[in-house]
Amino acid sequence: VVLDEVERRRGISAALVYPFMRSLMESPFPAPGKTIKVKTFLPGAGNEVLELRRPMDSRLEHVDFECLFTCLSVRQLIRIFASLLLERRVIFVADKLSTLSSCSHAVVALLYPFSWQHTFIPVLPASMIDIVCCPTPFLVGLLSSSLPKLKELPVEEALMVNLGSDRFIRQMDDEDTLLPRKLQAALEQALERKNELISQDSDSDSDDECNTLNGLVSEVFIRFFVETIGHYSLFLTQSEKGERAFQREAFRKSVASKSIRRFLEVFMESQMFAGFIQDRELRKCRAKGLFEQRVEQYLEELPDTEQSGMNKFLRGLGNKMKFLHKKN
Repeated sequence: VVLDEVERRRGISAALVYPFMRSLMESPFPAPGKTIKVKTFLPGAGNEVLELRRPMDSRLEHVDFECLFTCLSVRQLIRIFASLLLERRVIFVADKLSTLSSCSHAVVALLYPFSWQHTFIPVLPASMIDIVCCPTPFLVGLLSSSLPKLKELPVEEALMVNLGSDRFIRQMDDEDTLLPRKLQAALEQALERKNELISQDSDSDSDDECNTLNGLVSEVFIRFFVETIGHYSLFLTQSEKGERAFQREAFRKSVASKSIRRFLEVFMESQMFAGFIQDRELRKCRAKGLFEQRVEQYLEELPDTEQSGMNKFLRGLGNKMKFLHKKN
């Protein structure tokens, strides 16, 4: 919004940009979800009051999950998600720059509350295509015109995805076995039912984001992480000096599901998981993001979550999506 306003003023006169930016810089930085008012002047329009609202949660800023469902089936999307979660090499190929950029940013956003720690180039210039021969994890996007060259290169094991045809150009053939089986089935069912789940709640009084595709899809993947690592805070111990330490093995062994334990054996070795835990160990106070809110609710309900698999997952999303109704 700020850049749009700057461009609007620059289109009239470059001299109008500085007074606007000065007014903006003199305004207090808003808390999440709060609005500030910036007084400005425009020739012909006189004094204006511009309202700028800081998002409650920035994780979905500039992210549009619609592009993923336009280019990919639910099954393919979950396979890509699983590959990134275990920090594999993934290459997107598409005809348009916008498709590469939108899908790359959207698929990384699915990893919340974790952050992709490796090479991330949504649009890789053809002159730099040799990067795909790198032996470390990456997510890169290539235009379709680079496909012939890509097929000639000695690329190590990687998932190559054609976003124009919902087809894998190359895969490792184990993508369906990376996630816990019941949770993967629950993920798939929730995403297949996304339109139904959104429409059944469209008349509610929840926040603006709640009844959107972005809001629902985000909640579905957050629920996956709640089900797999939602108990992590129970294994953060604090010493007399106030130092926090994560009890790794106790955390993993406390999980009843064998398939989730097997998944955690691999996932806990990732840099994403290491960074997540290190951040929690070093914090002086508890994290209070959306994920922590969902975890807190999950831990409160633990005695009542004897169900497993699909029913537990969907119930966790809530009767008529109650998670979506809870204000962030």
